[in-house]
Amino acid sequence: MTNEMTDDMGQPTSFSFSKARRLTHASEYERVKRDGLVRRGKLLMLSTAVVENSGLSRVGFITSRRLGNAVTRNRVRRRLREIVRRHQHDLRQDFWIVLVARRDAVKASYRSLEDEWLRLARRASILL
Repeated sequence: MTNEMTDDMGQPTSFSFSKARRLTHASEYERVKRDGLVRRGKLLMLSTAVVENSGLSRVGFITSRRLGNAVTRNRVRRRLREIVRRHQHDLRQDFWIVLVARRDAVKASYRSLEDEWLRLARRASILL
């Protein structure tokens, strides 16, 4: 059961990004790495794998120590999570997605991160 609800017009009304919408286990990340397709950008790297009958798309975020200290990595991760949360209702179902922040993502604006996410998501054909 999810907390995704729709109004009379079928539009989503819930904009939370619950833990159920995220990849949380190393085995899930490994599966995307093993079976997925990779799209590379200047700021982000997007890996996607089709997972039959998994329902709503699930997303995982990777911010390695190469980006900087914990504060820096958490800031990038929070931005990415917010970007995906705002566009979660545009995602096709049955996809597992891993978003890897590259070094330039630290200095990038929110807007440029969002533009890159949308560009890579379109290239990966995961948007409705």
